[in-house]
Amino acid sequence: MSYRDQLRERERELGRPVRVGLVGAGQMGLGFVAQVAHIPGMEISAIADIDPERGHAAFKRSDRGQALSGATPDERAAAVLGGRPVVVTDALDLVSLPIDIIVDASGVPDVGASVAFFGLLAGKDIALLNVECDVTIGLLLSTVAQRMGRVYTVCRGDEPVECRRLVDYVRDIGFSVVCAGKGKNNPLDPTATPEALADQARAKGMNPKMLASFVDGSKTMIEMVALANATDLRLSRRGMTGPHSTVADLAKTFRPETDGGVLPAAGVVDYCTGPVAPGVFVIGHSDDPVVTAEMEYLGMGEGPYYSFYRPYHLASVEAPLSVAEAVLDRVPSLAPTVWNAEVVAVAKRDLRAGERVDGIGGSTVYGLAESAEVAAAEALVPLGLAAGAEVVRDVPAGTVLTAQDVRIDQSTMIATLRRLQDRLLAGERIDLPVAAPTDSLAA
Repeated sequence: MSYRDQLRERERELGRPVRVGLVGAGQMGLGFVAQVAHIPGMEISAIADIDPERGHAAFKRSDRGQALSGATPDERAAAVLGGRPVVVTDALDLVSLPIDIIVDASGVPDVGASVAFFGLLAGKDIALLNVECDVTIGLLLSTVAQRMGRVYTVCRGDEPVECRRLVDYVRDIGFSVVCAGKGKNNPLDPTATPEALADQARAKGMNPKMLASFVDGSKTMIEMVALANATDLRLSRRGMTGPHSTVADLAKTFRPETDGGVLPAAGVVDYCTGPVAPGVFVIGHSDDPVVTAEMEYLGMGEGPYYSFYRPYHLASVEAPLSVAEAVLDRVPSLAPTVWNAEVVAVAKRDLRAGERVDGIGGSTVYGLAESAEVAAAEALVPLGLAAGAEVVRDVPAGTVLTAQDVRIDQSTMIATLRRLQDRLLAGERIDLPVAAPTDSLAA
């Protein structure tokens, strides 16, 4: 039965749709609201945004009428139960509402950390359009969700999730995974800043920091690290190889160096520039002569390396599928199962002692994928913790930041949860809740 049919049946049984709370009504959030409006059995019940007018505008565009705002918690809860949309300015206000799942589209790691953690404690499922948060503390959040009997997931429509589905498919039909990755649709420029890209961002209708995170490579690194941690694949090397490739040449490009490709080893994630974007791919391997003969007959090439390619990912358009998977199937679309890789912060320009790091998509640092073992051994700074950090000594451009270079703000929620995750990874006993707490504790 399709999710559409299951959602309709669930609504008939319960007398209400799946109630969704959304954090962030920017480009991604607005697209999510618009798409959910076309899906029976699912509705956006509340939107949290620091600019409440964006929340109101999103509801109006989806013909939900005038949303309630500025009310008491009890009034907001009553509105949700009655089917009236609600707008709040504090994302944590969503936690106490009678909703089924919270979707975070803020793109801010610390916001995602707070919403996900307290949402899970309050018995909500959590879906992130915020991969930046996942690559920083996703393993801890996934562990908390499992203990609480909830679902923590990264949303469908982003490259890591759609590529993970290809990985599962290739493994399920008996091939080994040599490489899984994505196409990058703009030239890599690690020095790109939001200021330099302001005109281009305006023309695209994008936030300049978001565009800068695409161009400087941070977003690609984040996405592939999330994929590695969810599929138990490794990095090809620090920063990956990132060659140019066409779709037709994927299986020739992404094979081990010993067989004429670019990979130091098999079983890795990577990316390429060129016309592969906006698609995702997996390179599978089989040297069984019967299988290779069949694959050649089916037009898949002579082997033993084969490319499996999806030519698109649909971002917020596909994200509602993760809501259905979480609420109906009780499974995540993508969540870390191991911690193989990190995204570490690199100086985008010369940094001077006393400066503050401005975080992802800013003018001071960009992200680079690195193995988790190396990152831990060298005390490298996770990109998701870099925002607001104080530079304590001069750092030349291109330097991978260490704990000796910057002082991280340890008071943030994401830094607090990262310390818990580090203890978890070190094998320490972490006392995590196993049942939904009382309302007072959740608050």
